[in-house]
Amino acid sequence: MSSTCWQITFHPQSEPTSAFEDFLSEFFEVTSQNYRSQGFDEYIGYTSSTFDEAKMLEFAASLGLSLPPYDVSELKSENWLKDYVIKFAPFEVGRFCIYGIHEQTTPKTEKIPLQIYAATAFGSDHQTTRGCIEALCELKLQGFAPKKILDIGTGSGILSLCAAKLWDDADILASDIDDEATIVTNSNAATNSLSSHIEAITADGYRSEVIKDFCPCDLVLSNILANPLIAFAPELASALKDGGYCVLSGFIDNQVDDVISAHSNQGLELIKLYSHDNWRAALMQKKVK
Repeated sequence: MSSTCWQITFHPQSEPTSAFEDFLSEFFEVTSQNYRSQGFDEYIGYTSSTFDEAKMLEFAASLGLSLPPYDVSELKSENWLKDYVIKFAPFEVGRFCIYGIHEQTTPKTEKIPLQIYAATAFGSDHQTTRGCIEALCELKLQGFAPKKILDIGTGSGILSLCAAKLWDDADILASDIDDEATIVTNSNAATNSLSSHIEAITADGYRSEVIKDFCPCDLVLSNILANPLIAFAPELASALKDGGYCVLSGFIDNQVDDVISAHSNQGLELIKLYSHDNWRAALMQKKVK
C-alpha cells in the first residue's frame, strides 16, 4: 500500500444525484461517507496516485456533472487505507457485532462476532449494510432456510458472512466487479472460518457462467447503487426461485419508487422497507407463478 494518499472531501449543498455517485465510484480508488444529523452528508474520495484536479473536473464534466464544493488533503501513512478509511468502531446490528481487523481483541458481546477488513469495500458500517443485516435476521427469525444464496456486489463480503453465520448449511456465491473486493471477501471468510461456506468470484453483475450455473437461488443480496439495481432487475428475477427473497440496498429515499417498481415489474413484491437516515433497504419476494 502506498504511504501517500490524496483525500478529496465533497460538501454537497443538495441531495447527491446518481451521476455524482457514478463519478465517485469510477474516479476514485476508495470512497466513503460522513453522516451528518443536519445538512447533507460529506462524500470522500481517496486515490493513491498523484491527484490531478483538472483531470477530475474534466471527468465530472463528461458525466454532465458540476461538482459541489470540495477540499483536497494529502495523507501520509504507512497504510492510509487502514488508518484513514476502514478504522471503524465495533457496532452491533441484528444478531451481529461487527468489528475491524485493527481491533486487538474480540469485543465483549452476546452477539455473533464478525471481524472485517473492509479495504476498497469501505461500507461495512454503512447505513445500507445495517438495513440489509436487519432483513437477513428477520428472515432467519421467520424460519426461512435458503440453500443457495447469491451476493451481487459483495464488497467486503459482510452480507455473505452474516448469511453464512445464520444458515451454516447454505451454499453462498459472492461476486464483485472489483478484483480487490473478491480478495478481501475471501480474506474475511478465512478470518471468520467461513471459507468452506463462501465462494467469491470477480464478475460484472450477473454476467458469469459460474453465476448462471449456480442459479436459481433462494436468496439474492445486492447492496450496490440505485442505477445498477434497476438495470439488473430482470437478471435478478431470473436468478431467483419462485417464492425466493432478495435484499436490495444502496439507494436513498427519493429513489425508492424507481427501484421497487423496476423489481415489481419483474414479478417481485415488496415485503418490507428498512430506513437508516436517508438510506433505504428493501426485502422483496418473487411471486409464485
